[in-house]
Amino acid sequence: MWRDLKPVYRYPILVLGMLSLLIGVLAGLGRLGVAVPHIALQQVALHGVLMIPAFFGTVIGLERAVAIGQRWAYAAPLFTGSGGVVLLLGVAPVTGLSLLTVGSLLFLIASAKVLYIQQAVHNWILLGGVAGLFIGNLLLLNGQSVNQVLYWWIAFLVLTIAGERLELSRLVIRDPRKRVALALLSLIPLAGAAIEGLYPSFGLILFAVGLVGIGGWLLLFDIARRTVRQKGLTRFTAVCMLAGYGWLLLAALLFLGMGVGWGGISRDAALHGIFLGFVFSMVIGHALIIFPAVTRLKIPYSPAFYFPMLLLQLSLLLRIAGGLGGNAGFLIQGAVLNALTLALFILTLLWSIGRGLTGRSVPDRGEASPDI
Repeated sequence: MWRDLKPVYRYPILVLGMLSLLIGVLAGLGRLGVAVPHIALQQVALHGVLMIPAFFGTVIGLERAVAIGQRWAYAAPLFTGSGGVVLLLGVAPVTGLSLLTVGSLLFLIASAKVLYIQQAVHNWILLGGVAGLFIGNLLLLNGQSVNQVLYWWIAFLVLTIAGERLELSRLVIRDPRKRVALALLSLIPLAGAAIEGLYPSFGLILFAVGLVGIGGWLLLFDIARRTVRQKGLTRFTAVCMLAGYGWLLLAALLFLGMGVGWGGISRDAALHGIFLGFVFSMVIGHALIIFPAVTRLKIPYSPAFYFPMLLLQLSLLLRIAGGLGGNAGFLIQGAVLNALTLALFILTLLWSIGRGLTGRSVPDRGEASPDI
């Protein structure tokens, strides 16, 4: 009764999330005055909702459901994916937000079940991340603005990545004190998000300190420091990880500056340092590992994946330089290049899937390594 869902039935859920990504990216450009299709222009105010709970909530929830291997767990990404599409269709926002909230609650229940089965430190961190997603969605449903719940959503993404990296590094990080240290550091952003509503400056400072701690821990102890010296997919993944950790630390320092009142710090720079620099570096680096597990499609590695990865770093540098320097032209150009980077990454992914389907790919020496 509860056996796993066949891959072919997972594809529609993935498509729901990708629709939110597509319109969410275009809506973000529309906010900056770039000409975009009317449907995206209508969703400008929902840019953050589409990108985080509707897209990331769906694809991460789908990944977690595949790991659990039981059909009921797929209800979580189905609800969040449907919530994003309902918002795109222009139905009363409360309907879409309700679906997102129910989906994140189911995601939280699924994560709690995983923790019940395996009482591991990384599962505690993952549970804390999903709790951030649920709380943010619930507050949004209850009338708070996107700006008021963003820190909960950031905690969701950062803790999810930190927990997964801790799990992947379990054979290297044997000292339980280091593992517990990451768990304790993961509590700080959640505490900051909780306090920020009452004491904005102090909450933001606490939130930023937590991000600095997590970023520093990952940079010091993550397995990527070792695997970057290997070859093929293993090195590519490590390069993406290390670049992402750098962006996380930079964004954390920008948030810290905002909290203590340093002038000239762009909120856009801090937020997109997290969402694009950190999170999408992780997405690009893990895509060739996660997508085959979800879709059961062979997606061979190619050095061509370095092009979107490098373009992401350069375009984000341009965007952040524009934001910090007050140069609207650089900011907009960087944002357009960010969108083109994501399109290039998806096209590269589809090209690689085609190589896998036709069997013309040549296995890479580093492709099968479990040390990522």
